[in-house]
Amino acid sequence: MLPIVAIIPVWLLALAVFWLPVHHWWRIPFWEFAAIHLVAVVVMFWRPLQNVLVMRMLGAHRATPDQARRLEPAWRSVAQQIGMSPRRFALAVLPSDELNAFACGGSLLVVTSYAIEALPRDEMTGVLAHEIAHHLGLHTVALTVRQWLSLPIFLLARVGFFLQNVAVAATRSFVSHSSALTAVGRVISALLNAVAWLFLAALMMSNQLANGIGKGSEFEADRRAVEMGFGRELATALRRVAEIERNDEVGSLRANLVVTHPSARSRVTRIEALRRREASRRRMPSD
Repeated sequence: MLPIVAIIPVWLLALAVFWLPVHHWWRIPFWEFAAIHLVAVVVMFWRPLQNVLVMRMLGAHRATPDQARRLEPAWRSVAQQIGMSPRRFALAVLPSDELNAFACGGSLLVVTSYAIEALPRDEMTGVLAHEIAHHLGLHTVALTVRQWLSLPIFLLARVGFFLQNVAVAATRSFVSHSSALTAVGRVISALLNAVAWLFLAALMMSNQLANGIGKGSEFEADRRAVEMGFGRELATALRRVAEIERNDEVGSLRANLVVTHPSARSRVTRIEALRRREASRRRMPSD
């Protein structure tokens, strides 16, 4: 929840800009306006809307009959192991040649088409157990709320950059003959640019904080998957990912800054340590 707490002051400031014209016409109090926007995030967790809107935004779709034959047995195994109805969560497929899966919204599990083709059933159970662990740990709830709060900040930054471009164009077209008016136009343009960058920088800082915490949530989801009994399967799937990471040359500073997951190799090391600890605990004689 820390990225949400960090973004709230900037969210309130951005929301105030949108509230001013609304207040002029309807006299709605600011805190009521903010509460309405905050409560509206609930629609992102409504199952029917999520299955249509979120999947469409992601470019995902329901599994084809062939994909369902490969995916659903693994999903039923995970659901049965943890005593949960398979219908509690919705499965979706993202057309992609990457070996990946992720959880989002309130009840959505997304697996890439390549992962369905490349992973055997046992490894797929480990991957799905990890993604379910994200839902059980409420990681996706925090992510969805933060993205919702980011919307007015992002929109205001876009508006600021647009108005800054308009101010520059107007200065060049209409007041270039006057040095005083040109100076005023440049000051206005600079102020708009600074405001836009202020909101954008706050959003980027929140994203960096979320990325840092997100790495911890990956380890937490791995731990839950081990406790569910899918540690070996998940570690085997991650070894495939580690081979892909080893072959990819991703060493630039920018690439490292936007990484949201710890390396597959470090995750495998931790999973194996957890498995040894669990095995040792089971072998200990009870008092």
